[in-house]
Amino acid sequence: MEQFMKKVLSQFGIEGDIESIRPIKTGHINQTNVVSVKGHLYTVQTINTYVFPDADGVMENILSVTDHIRKKVVAAGGDPAREVLHFYSTAEGKGNWKDDEGRQWRVYDYIDDCITYDIADDLQILTDAGQAFGNFQKLLADYDGSTLNETIVNFHNTRQRYVNMEAGIERNASGRLQNALPEVAFYRARTATATRLVDQIEQGILPLRVTHNDTKFNNILIDTATKKPLCVIDLDTIMPGLAAYDFGDAIRFCANSAAEDEKDLSKVYFCKDKFEAFAKGFIGGADGFFTEAEVDSMVWGCIIMTLECGCRFLLDYLDGDKYFHTEYDDHNLVRARTQMKLVADMEACFDEMQAIVRKYAN
Repeated sequence: MEQFMKKVLSQFGIEGDIESIRPIKTGHINQTNVVSVKGHLYTVQTINTYVFPDADGVMENILSVTDHIRKKVVAAGGDPAREVLHFYSTAEGKGNWKDDEGRQWRVYDYIDDCITYDIADDLQILTDAGQAFGNFQKLLADYDGSTLNETIVNFHNTRQRYVNMEAGIERNASGRLQNALPEVAFYRARTATATRLVDQIEQGILPLRVTHNDTKFNNILIDTATKKPLCVIDLDTIMPGLAAYDFGDAIRFCANSAAEDEKDLSKVYFCKDKFEAFAKGFIGGADGFFTEAEVDSMVWGCIIMTLECGCRFLLDYLDGDKYFHTEYDDHNLVRARTQMKLVADMEACFDEMQAIVRKYAN
């Protein structure tokens, strides 16, 4: 193990005896170790090529985006060693190296004296999380998102997601369609809503930006001394997209009162206080650079990202649970229903949500 890690590090110009290797158990996608060489800590990580078959494209995106952010941090007098991830390149200028077994490796500096949160009920933590993701948008406001590689094709193309759902309804591979007719009717009735943002991209109303696409709280490093956000991490899913995608997906996750698979829908409701806490940080953290159309799109993003997730659960239920892990027969159908309840709640307080977004945009 030590000799192999030494070989990996050498591909990125890092030489010296290894003092320690510590595996990181969190995370479900990549194999990660923290390796100490001459007192310096490096994160040595594989890229999951099942999820991300275009490892070159992933790393091209990451190297370019982090370089852009680093220049902004330096210009603002910040600490680039802690406020942005620093990835190493091979002699060929690539951010990844392929070993003899076909595994793709990358190396970046480990940032210590920080913590992450898996969930957040504290409203201040939600505001700080929103601020971190909003600042991420601000730092990349002048980055041309259309130049990024689309490492997961049609990831948030809700029009295509709905096409896929309709195909799943038609084939009814699991034979379960009769059990899901109310759910099918719910999602079908919102086809126009689901495709609204995709339509606005094509009409030139909304600008493509750099989107993170995995806006969970544990993708923000928090400084243990100041308790404030340091930087956004887990950059594999960076792609061209809409700010409303990142805002909406974060809200879908954080403003749900219950678990994503809660069977008792009376326990599932949209938490407006959590929505406002995150919106305060995200919209305020972006410091006014969003266009009027983007501000108007944020609440739509919450509904649309929830619809997207729900129709994916429904499709997987109809296909026989091929994609998402399930623990019982109707697990994916239960998940689809929780997303329906959240959508219905958001629709009911749409105007109030818009007013909150506008309050922090002005």
